[in-house]
Amino acid sequence: MSRSSKLFDRAKRVLPGGVNSPVRAFRAVGGTPFFVAHGHGSSLADVDGHEYLDYVCSWGALILGHAHPAVLEAVQQAVGRGWTYGTPCEAEVELAEEVRRRMPSLEMMRFVNSGTEATMAAVRLARAATGRELIIKFEGCYHGHADGFLVKAGSGVATLGLPDSPGVPASLAAFTLTAPFNDARSVADLFREHPDRIAAIIVEPFVGNAGFIVPESDFHSALRSLCDRHRSLLIFDEVMTGFRVAAGGAQERLGLRPDLTTLGKIVGGGFPVGVYGGREDLMNRIAPEGPVYQAGTLSGNPVAMAAGLATLRETSRPGFYEVLEQRTARLVEGLRTAADRHGVPITLGHAGSMWGAYFTAGPVRNYADAKKADTARFARWHKAALARGVFLAPSAFEAGFVSSAHSDADIDFTIRELDAALAEAHRA
Repeated sequence: MSRSSKLFDRAKRVLPGGVNSPVRAFRAVGGTPFFVAHGHGSSLADVDGHEYLDYVCSWGALILGHAHPAVLEAVQQAVGRGWTYGTPCEAEVELAEEVRRRMPSLEMMRFVNSGTEATMAAVRLARAATGRELIIKFEGCYHGHADGFLVKAGSGVATLGLPDSPGVPASLAAFTLTAPFNDARSVADLFREHPDRIAAIIVEPFVGNAGFIVPESDFHSALRSLCDRHRSLLIFDEVMTGFRVAAGGAQERLGLRPDLTTLGKIVGGGFPVGVYGGREDLMNRIAPEGPVYQAGTLSGNPVAMAAGLATLRETSRPGFYEVLEQRTARLVEGLRTAADRHGVPITLGHAGSMWGAYFTAGPVRNYADAKKADTARFARWHKAALARGVFLAPSAFEAGFVSSAHSDADIDFTIRELDAALAEAHRA
């Protein structure tokens, strides 16, 4: 019995499902999750001595890979000065200035401790600013585990086939309206059905929690127009796409300015951090400046601020995003060629270093299309890939990520091994 299996047995006695986040349990792909001993560069090593090229990258947080020297040094220096103060520190000002430089739409911002906190606060602010209660989200999109977001949600909810929102009172769920992604007409219908009642639209600009779905060229501009016309706010949930699909996130890539933005993952360099921010007139409603309350003991944590600042500075190096996107595009094209050779229907896409694959002929425009994918084939492919040293997200409904630590040789190895894994999954 492997050490990972023994640890998993122990974990199941003290942790629900043996994990602290549902998808990690490998329920959707079968088998036992491996327990990590350490991460370095583009790889993870488990407690049994196996090594894997990592395309999960802590669910997108590690754009520089594991234990990057610049981040490690910054964290060590910060810890040496103390790891929480409960008072302001210089690093939180510096990180906020760097975020605003890269995303000018965040004229002011507030640091929190998770993406869920950030989206909760952004929606609370939108409701306060508009005096309205309803929000629109998109089917299959995941904005954290707050009650109002667990309606037709993606990520682990989709992976495990759970009901929409167990434990959430129907009266709360009723404040969340849903529409298919890439369907602006359905959104317009919701505005007509609920005149002067919709506070905001919240959207993953590139969907990453139902697999990876690319927006159609006019979709977000249509959302912007609808919000302007109906005096509602547009919230971009860039927890995943922020500093991932471009230096300035999805809003830079799409050339569109939301009213509010939420961030996480990369902005904390792999430490627990979230951000919500946007127009100054909106953010001035936040306490202590205004009446909308939100607080956090560890918000602006000096160690997390140092990690995020070091990460963003590394990604600001000339050519960083261009090289990363080229490698991601080569990986995706290699998978497409392999699938064609084996006669396997596949839909692939990427933006920056974020990518995804569905075992369906496609197109995949929304969550309903994503659910048509062959999840059994994905599970077989995942198992075969892991045996060959390539770690993919253990769910057909999650995006993949490439880090700057992934070398050209890593990409070559990955294409070769995923090709072989695909052949094995197809034969089975």
